[in-house]
Amino acid sequence: MNEEELRAAWVTEPPKLTAKIQVVDYDPAWPELFRREAARIRRVLGERVVLLEHVGSTSVPGLAAKPIVDILLVVPDSSDEPVWLPDLEAAGYVLVIREPDSHQHRCLKGPDTNVNLHVYSPGCPEIGRCLTFRDRLRAHPGDRAHYQRVKRELAERDWTMSRSTPTPRPRWSRRSSPGPGRPRPGAPEPSAACSQLLHSVTAA
Repeated sequence: MNEEELRAAWVTEPPKLTAKIQVVDYDPAWPELFRREAARIRRVLGERVVLLEHVGSTSVPGLAAKPIVDILLVVPDSSDEPVWLPDLEAAGYVLVIREPDSHQHRCLKGPDTNVNLHVYSPGCPEIGRCLTFRDRLRAHPGDRAHYQRVKRELAERDWTMSRSTPTPRPRWSRRSSPGPGRPRPGAPEPSAACSQLLHSVTAA
């Protein structure tokens, strides 16, 4: 995706890297933050929730991560925003990414917890990839340690490159993914705009 395509996917202004990406040690509070958000989402959407899962690095015990809780929400049709989005917005969630060409992916930020709420429809291949990736890291300490090392290296590299590159570049692309450093079985390939959000610097 070029810069124009990235901007088109963002409902709000894309974040800019102004400080080093935070990769912190595992926080035992992350699962509880997910449970709190999950309860809120279920109260808001009720039976429209097809699947609700804690995914991403914060869902893997012992894994260092950016302190952003990633949540996978599956609704009957993520492209039919009037059916589910207004109720989430009324609860304080903010739509930041809309990607019709990437499995109708939507991403929202939480009202009072630093979360990325990823919304998909049933049958989307991203769902299986996210869950397989999470479960692989949970079950294989060697892959988990390798992935953690790569995450820290990428955070340092991106910060170094951002200071030496005068023109801002997209925070992530498939070509810049860590390749052999990523756990191979089930490793997801995030969409460019989604990964730009995941790699942005979080608020203090």
